[in-house]
Amino acid sequence: MEQTERELLMEFRIAHLEQPLRAEFVSTLGESEAVVKIDQRDYRLKVLRFSTNVLEFMIDNSYHSAKILNSSTSEVRLLIDGTEMKINKHSKLSEVLEKSLSKISQVAGVNNLTSQIPGRVVSVLGKQGDSVSKGDSIVVLESMKMQVAVKSHKDGKIKEIKVKQGNTVSRNDVIAVIE
Repeated sequence: MEQTERELLMEFRIAHLEQPLRAEFVSTLGESEAVVKIDQRDYRLKVLRFSTNVLEFMIDNSYHSAKILNSSTSEVRLLIDGTEMKINKHSKLSEVLEKSLSKISQVAGVNNLTSQIPGRVVSVLGKQGDSVSKGDSIVVLESMKMQVAVKSHKDGKIKEIKVKQGNTVSRNDVIAVIE
């Protein structure tokens, strides 16, 4: 992917820093290695160990360890190399997903509301028979410890909800039918 085609996917604001850090995935180098760009500089990242709340990794041949102390949709508290940090998340992901969903619904012109991402259904906000407006949240998905609302792509009435709380969905799975 060329530099001009890449989209900024995540923006992180570290509590004590004035400017946010911008990060993007550049390419995969192997099974556990990749190139990431952080604030316009490429870094070689190698994951050594990854569990529920611990990550051991190398960046440009320098060892680092990170432990998630607490995570919410708006911030993450980490212990990185023994130093506690609070990272406020400002995700461009929702913006990218909304553009993607808008393009799909304009082209397809269908009644199916689909999942933009794979994830687990954490809540179902709409129910059969509800009247909805474009942009209303119908279902909330959780993916990579982030919650993303699946929003109605048009005004209408919910004919059917195809998921339940706790279900796992793939990208482009039908979440609901809106007529």
